[in-house]
Amino acid sequence: MTPADLSRTVLHAVRRAVDEDALRAPVPARVRVERTRPGGTGDYACAVALQLAGPAALPALEVARILRERVAAEPGIGRVEITGPGFLSLTLDAPADRHRALLDAVRRQGPAYGHGDALRAEVLQFQHASEVRAAVTAQTVRRLLAAQGARVRISCRAAASDPDWARLGVTVDAHGTAPGPLAEIRPVPAGATAGELLQRLGPDAARWGLLRTAGHDRADLGPGLLVQGEANTLFRVRYAHARVRALTRGAGLLGFAAEPAEPAGTAAYGDASAVDGPAGTAAYGAGRASYDSAARPLLDLLADHPGVLLAAARHRAPDRLARHLEAVAHAFSDFHDACPPLPSGDEKPSAAHRSRLALAEAAGTVLAGGLSLLGIDAPEHL
Repeated sequence: MTPADLSRTVLHAVRRAVDEDALRAPVPARVRVERTRPGGTGDYACAVALQLAGPAALPALEVARILRERVAAEPGIGRVEITGPGFLSLTLDAPADRHRALLDAVRRQGPAYGHGDALRAEVLQFQHASEVRAAVTAQTVRRLLAAQGARVRISCRAAASDPDWARLGVTVDAHGTAPGPLAEIRPVPAGATAGELLQRLGPDAARWGLLRTAGHDRADLGPGLLVQGEANTLFRVRYAHARVRALTRGAGLLGFAAEPAEPAGTAAYGDASAVDGPAGTAAYGAGRASYDSAARPLLDLLADHPGVLLAAARHRAPDRLARHLEAVAHAFSDFHDACPPLPSGDEKPSAAHRSRLALAEAAGTVLAGGLSLLGIDAPEHL
């Protein structure tokens, strides 16, 4: 990892802290990361906490503490220490450890990967109008908040709600104003009833159309939501998930399974490194470059997933999760095309295929978990 890579890594952690409201300061255009001087600790040092202390109106050491755990959670970072007045001392992780830890976390937690208890102290009450987009948004916000440990109660302002809401997965705890402080959920109305949307689009496409657009914008509820093609963002996300499931089934028929302990090191790059001499070295280098360029965007997005879920919950913004799933689906497709997880032709299953399949399955798990939070089915076949 170069200093430029590290600078982007630290900036990403700063953005996460700002998105999660842990730090209130503008994200700088760039962050300087330098090699640690003789006698220092770690591989690199960064003064970003001192840079942000003034705008954040916090002591540099407090800013450093806020950033420390987020920088440490970034791929490629093994350890982060706070030194001096607030410097972050960074020790790099081996690529093998970074890759393996992420895939192990996704496999261990399954669709609940990214859920946590950051909001466990919050008890919230929301109210919404008797309108389908408000109802679907409120119910999804509750799911996002509950996934972060919050306790949430929803009420509808009208005495009667649309009976078709249930077919969209919407339930209301109460009608009328509940005691205690209330937060209003008021997206731009859909301009159609639940029954009309169900008849035209069905429940999954209707929910995606209602949730994918930010609440202050008019939702796109046109026939494009039913198109089986690249132009339909819901189709891309569900197709990527179904493709991952097909890969797992195909690997089973070929007699192998994903191996999350293998992806780093030479295994993920293919078998070219087994060739002796300059040709083998060149082939290994090309394989590594191809794998890294295809896998890194997907790995970064999978590592981002917990922060995206927390930010979507904090900001009451399901659209953030929907757009993140689109990005995961796109990165998976690029990875799949560049580094096929299944052998082709006379090729035999190898450690490379097991490694690639592990990354593909992690992407499928994130897609399934995200769709579930949006109340949308993640089909095995499409």
